Amino acid sequence: MRSRIICRCEEISEEEIIQAVRAGCRSVAEVKRFCRAGMGLCQGRTCGPLVASIIARELGVPKEAVEADTPRFPLFPVTLEAFCEESKD
Repeated sequence: MRSRIICRCEEISEEEIIQAVRAGCRSVAEVKRFCRAGMGLCQGRTCGPLVASIIARELGVPKEAVEADTPRFPLFPVTLEAFCEESKD
């Protein structure tokens, strides 16, 4: 049976996240550093809540008890074209 992909940007499976939790990861940020889930183009906006749910399930705690990742700027991808338009002004 194939494990489902949780982080599409980095192609990280649910099984890889479970392995990270079993290795000691207790927060979304720790899982991110352990297996790169959330380091792709979306920066965890898509997979972050799923990763938190998996951590909570594996640890037997409420999802709210799992520490989320800290957002980094820019919060959304910015095209190079946007910077070029700014420099013309």
